Amino acid sequence: MKTHSRSRAVRTPGGLSVRLDPRALTVVVLLLVAACAAGVALIGTGDAKIPAADVLRTLAGNGTAYQDFIVNELRLPRVLVGLLVGACLGLGGALFQSISRNPLGSPDVLGLSQGSTAGALTVIVLLSGSASQVTAGALAGGLATGLAVYLLAWKQGVHGYRMVLVGIGVNAVMTAVNGYLLTKADLVDATRAVVWMTGSLGGRDWDQVWPLLTLCAVLVPLVLVNARGLRMMEMGDDISHALGVRVQWVRALLMIGAVLLTAAATAAAGPVSFVALTAPQLARRLTRSPGPNLVPSLCMGATLLVAADWASQRAFGADQLPVGVVTGVLGGAYLLWLLVTERRAGRI
Repeated sequence: MKTHSRSRAVRTPGGLSVRLDPRALTVVVLLLVAACAAGVALIGTGDAKIPAADVLRTLAGNGTAYQDFIVNELRLPRVLVGLLVGACLGLGGALFQSISRNPLGSPDVLGLSQGSTAGALTVIVLLSGSASQVTAGALAGGLATGLAVYLLAWKQGVHGYRMVLVGIGVNAVMTAVNGYLLTKADLVDATRAVVWMTGSLGGRDWDQVWPLLTLCAVLVPLVLVNARGLRMMEMGDDISHALGVRVQWVRALLMIGAVLLTAAATAAAGPVSFVALTAPQLARRLTRSPGPNLVPSLCMGATLLVAADWASQRAFGADQLPVGVVTGVLGGAYLLWLLVTERRAGRI
């Protein structure tokens, strides 16, 4: 028999009531520790290996000039981008799966990653744009695709399975558009596009850290504050309406937040696949808690991406295997397992 930890309501001095689940809180703390440990290990990995103790000493400002350059200028930005991208994908995936009430309702399946890729490819192939323009193109492509999915799925409201089916169709269209754009590119642009489409943290610097950090600082609190009705929405729109939840308003607001998070992550690191699909699923299995599990999913996404990048460098050497390949292989295997499990349970 499964046992569920008892939730506790904590009231802040300002009168805000917060429900705390001890098991979920423990999972979040352990995931944060694992993410930090993986980040330290990743910083120390490369052609110039640095022990973990020296990495921590350098981060505290007590390293040598050589260690300071390697750690703070070359490797720390890559790790921070990995943590932020993973967090964005984990939180975005949890929002999409909760809104659609479907474990397959992730940005990978709904076409948002392909939409961001189409925006980036348009800038690379047709405009020969700079790195910042490619980032802007990916962000615009993700937003446009998210809007298209929402509008096409609208019929007196947006319902989960309809949104997933529309997203699968949009994903197929965007995949075809991306293939067409690649056929129109010259060799140099095509090579650049394929590298970006793989999903990689290689070459990331502080120019990618600050915009992504700013966006997360704005979006993550906004999403968490407005996600109070998300748990009730999982019981159905009619019950949520009866409980006073403005269902369509909350759904639209949270979907916009999820689209922005996913598009920003894709713009920063390329379309890193399956993190948004697997992170919420694994977080829910660890917490054993119903509901969206937004914060555990965020922490799980950050841990998964940095751990995958560390594994790729340890196994194949620095920059020989992009992190998107690792997440694609592991996430594809997980997706097959999930489909078999859902089929046996009679849900698909």
